[in-house]
Amino acid sequence: MRMRMRMRVEEEEEDLSIREKDEEIMEGGNLKKGSSKDELFHVIHKAPPGDSPYVRAKYAQLIKKDPESAIALFWEAINKGDRVESALKDMAVVMKQIDRAEEAILILQTFRFLCSKHSQHSLDNVLIDLFKKCGRIEEQIELLKRQLRMIYQGEAFNGKPTRTARSHGKKFQVSVKQETSRLLGNLGWAYMQKPNYMMAEAVYKKAQMIDPDANKACNLGLCLIKQGRLNEATFVLEQVQQAQIPGSDETKAQKRAADLLTEIRSRQSLPDSIELLGLSVDVDLLNGLELLVNKKGPFGRSKRLPVFEEISSFRDQ
Repeated sequence: MRMRMRMRVEEEEEDLSIREKDEEIMEGGNLKKGSSKDELFHVIHKAPPGDSPYVRAKYAQLIKKDPESAIALFWEAINKGDRVESALKDMAVVMKQIDRAEEAILILQTFRFLCSKHSQHSLDNVLIDLFKKCGRIEEQIELLKRQLRMIYQGEAFNGKPTRTARSHGKKFQVSVKQETSRLLGNLGWAYMQKPNYMMAEAVYKKAQMIDPDANKACNLGLCLIKQGRLNEATFVLEQVQQAQIPGSDETKAQKRAADLLTEIRSRQSLPDSIELLGLSVDVDLLNGLELLVNKKGPFGRSKRLPVFEEISSFRDQ
């Protein structure tokens, strides 16, 4: 009984400290009378206002930097039906940060049924990141392929050219092109980890035809290096160095391209070598990608996503 009373007092003191922090920021920010009393504090710290379990969990995560308390409060939010989707995703992110990614995967897979159909795509994105963290490459690949299939079938975007996404509390529009290229880039990286460089190459080439960027160009160059195709790799990487690809002006991209070109020069002085790992081909996936670009979609040609029209001339070598 005494312990419960003590815990209750501690919770009340914590809630009071949140309100006091709000008032301190209010005072320093000179907000006008009648303004939301915690408006400035929550804007500064990107924490939601209020006093629900989810809000207190975000406070523990973002302000107190106390992951264990945050996880306990996220659980409370889920049990009370308080922003369940956000609580699940945020709890998984916190668990990943403290090396509990395997546990986070199990929780997401078990409790995702509590979330709406609309939220399943964002939950899949969190799962993909967790699979990557845990080295569960096959599951990562299967989930990425499923997301690509959903885009083609019109399920991910509801037949629209863009959808609203959210990152770090901000909303923005994502086009079919951008999302498809992003997924293909992630799929290519997953094949790199298997390693299966031939599949990674095929996927990266398709991604570059949709929405090219310097990072995927460097990864494509690495795939070609691993297969001993140094001249082709040099051509791709020099495009980055010459700023012919979006994102090439970034210092990180320039440095990576330069490092890979240095590796190519060092290999050219040695006997030909090919890393025989990863020379197998996923025929089903390649056939599926060809169907995406060459066959009618489920809604007829007029409903085909334009991104697949644009890459219809591509053929894997």
